[in-house]
Amino acid sequence: MTEALDLPQLLGAYAIGVFPMADSRDADSIYWVEPRRRAILPLDGFHLSRSLRKTIAADRFRVTVDRAFDRIIALCAESVDDRPDTWINATIEQAFRRLHGLGLAHSVECWDGERLVGGLYGLALGRAFFGESMVSRATDASKVAIASLVARLRVGGFTLLDCQFMTDHLATLGAREIDRGDYMALLGAALSATGSSAAGSSSAAGAVSAGADFRALDAAAGADGAVPGKVIVQALTQTS
Repeated sequence: MTEALDLPQLLGAYAIGVFPMADSRDADSIYWVEPRRRAILPLDGFHLSRSLRKTIAADRFRVTVDRAFDRIIALCAESVDDRPDTWINATIEQAFRRLHGLGLAHSVECWDGERLVGGLYGLALGRAFFGESMVSRATDASKVAIASLVARLRVGGFTLLDCQFMTDHLATLGAREIDRGDYMALLGAALSATGSSAAGSSSAAGAVSAGADFRALDAAAGADGAVPGKVIVQALTQTS
């Protein structure tokens, strides 16, 4: 039987720069990771290429939020040819489903018609968003998902997008790697900006009740919950 993660403990770990992983999808246990070098994507430094801008503006994909959280995390955990195994085991998946039920974990979905073709999920804590995993089943779907996330975080007043580990894919979008000390300074500012502290909270929901507004961009969404591509592009290109 899968042992459930304690949610206040989990949120407290994120608040001090630590997160869980598993050795494989079928692993019975998790371990805690505290990277010496951390990948972040500066919200004012997203690289919006001309081709990606056209793809987003043309609404190649319909982009929604929190419409298919369970399906996104399941897709992220699936075995594929270029990634035969995953660090998302049942313990982590169940914990994030519970966090989503509390309104703390979120997903971004990309649809081609009625087919879910990509997206990402992560955790909002204060003014920080911790990107956990992303998935693509169609060309550029994951790029559109992360571009949409950055637009949403910019509009919502977030200050930190944590990507955990650097990849070539993230580097092309503007991500960079920083030392743990620099990361902790950014994280501390993102949490202290609202006076919230997950580490000392006895309530998982109360730990992130204040801070940035992940839903701010929803004001521009259509009846189907999708945010138009032109709105996303505008949010990515406007200067403060």
